[in-house]
Amino acid sequence: MAVEEHKARGSDSVSCLVLTVSDTRTEETDKSGRLMIEKLTNAGHTVSKYHIVKDEQSEIRDYTKSGVDDPDIDAVLINGGTGVAKRDITIEVIEGMLEKEMPGFGEIFRMLSYTEDIGSAAILSRAIAGVSGRTAIFSTPGSSGAVKLAMDRLILPELPHIVGELNKDK
Repeated sequence: MAVEEHKARGSDSVSCLVLTVSDTRTEETDKSGRLMIEKLTNAGHTVSKYHIVKDEQSEIRDYTKSGVDDPDIDAVLINGGTGVAKRDITIEVIEGMLEKEMPGFGEIFRMLSYTEDIGSAAILSRAIAGVSGRTAIFSTPGSSGAVKLAMDRLILPELPHIVGELNKDK
């Protein structure tokens, strides 16, 4: 089957939860969360829920799980809390929730970050994606540059395809 045919089986519109992980951002200052929402809606997807949570394991896990457990949510998109500082624990929390990881997401994200955005600082970029149940989960760094790169080059081109794959045997 050709790639185009395979992708054509995906969902047209995806229902998403957007989660920003930050100890300091508010709805007014959350540029990256707003950027995710804008890019999703401009691509014809729905943002059903949006939250800002602190860099706390229980908050990250509980809000992500609320998206995974909601049959109306197809994907959880998270930004922030991915650095190497002690409080940056998003990757560790999400890693423990995934049934299947998509390692190519983090690998390609770092390669694109290196070649197109931040150069050698890309070694600090931690990103992860995978699946929990029938829900896709993507976690990116919280900078608006990282969110733009991940959304434009990786998430938006593949989101309908991934969700379609997760639901093809329903």
